[in-house]
Amino acid sequence: MIVLLRQTLVALLVLPSLAAGWEFRGETGLEGRYFTQASPYEAADYSTNSSLYLKGEVFHEWNNRDDQFIFIPYARVDENDSERTHADIRELSWIHVGSGWESRVGIRKVFWGVTEGRHLVDIINQTDLVDQVDGEEKLGQPMLNLSTVRDWGIVDLFVLPGFRERTYAGEEGRPRTPLPVSDHARYESGAEDKRVDVAFRYQQYFNNGLELALSPFSGTSREPLLLPEALSPQQLQSLLLTGSLPAGSDPELVPLYNVIDQTGLELQYLNNGCLWKREAITRSGQGDRFTALDGGFEYTQVGVLDSAADLGWLLEYLWEDRDELLASPFQDDVLLATRFTFNDVASTEILAGVIYDLENDEKAINLESSRRFGNNLKASLEARFYTDTAKPLSASELYLSALQGRAENPGLSPVSRSDFIQAEVVYYF
Repeated sequence: MIVLLRQTLVALLVLPSLAAGWEFRGETGLEGRYFTQASPYEAADYSTNSSLYLKGEVFHEWNNRDDQFIFIPYARVDENDSERTHADIRELSWIHVGSGWESRVGIRKVFWGVTEGRHLVDIINQTDLVDQVDGEEKLGQPMLNLSTVRDWGIVDLFVLPGFRERTYAGEEGRPRTPLPVSDHARYESGAEDKRVDVAFRYQQYFNNGLELALSPFSGTSREPLLLPEALSPQQLQSLLLTGSLPAGSDPELVPLYNVIDQTGLELQYLNNGCLWKREAITRSGQGDRFTALDGGFEYTQVGVLDSAADLGWLLEYLWEDRDELLASPFQDDVLLATRFTFNDVASTEILAGVIYDLENDEKAINLESSRRFGNNLKASLEARFYTDTAKPLSASELYLSALQGRAENPGLSPVSRSDFIQAEVVYYF
């Protein structure tokens, strides 16, 4: 992987001299994390971790800018977690602009959504969970996308050949699941990862400040169910007799990817400086049909204290009525956040937020700050803390709970004792 990073960097530096009319840029970042607590898992019991990433971009346009080529490779090397050391093609696509329509073919990233707490409707791309714990990083998705812009709205049709599995931290990763996640996923569809998914999106902007989008999707769920791997008769007998898995056993969680039908709704309304937001979905295919929503508002105080700075306030409510065993940790939660933007030359920003669980008092706290130094350098500091969470289950406890039919939604317990402070320096070239 280190050789790959070196070769990619060399290529990105020399290509501009070889090809006129092409644009070449990129970024590389060095990240360091300090974990404030000991890990509950022996293989991941370390306090510091570092990683390096490299992302390039090749861009070319021709035919009076009606045709575009985009290539964005990405690679990361991690000190401890072999699963986090990975490479991906974020984008490799050709875009053609016609009269009132566009076609986009290749590997692309598409973002849907308006809220901050959860991106419920954002279902096109798979989450690169091993790269960032907040789920904001996505893997590139092969697609054919046809789009048309009319007075009555914007219409997008997506054909998605091929499926990409979600990435997870390995046994040495932090934070990680109670058991390592198997590389041998199961699929409900007989076509497995070769099933062709389809999606449709209608979007419209109204003169009164309202924005609306509807997005039906049919295909393989990007969000798998993680099921404990079946135990052998000998392992099961030992577990029932002693309450512990036998020494030497190495059980895993097996991802199950169901076929789902989902319809998403996005609403955004600006009124008197207050931005109202809502995302909602209804989904079938993973147990009983369920509904989930995230809604609230964002208000910005411009020129706070007679300065150039802006102070933003964000309040959202997260809810879903999914079966308890399948529900996410955010099924009855409140998000409160504030963003301080200095509006200075260095683009200095500070963000602080907390997600509070109304049922069991769990809290996920996030602090972020960033500042540019010149045109090529950016430094950021981030901290994540999880408080009032339940103790994470051991492998033996997880299996016993499942066997006895008393499995419960773990909430934030899998990431408890994974509080960390992160510093990152990014260089743009």
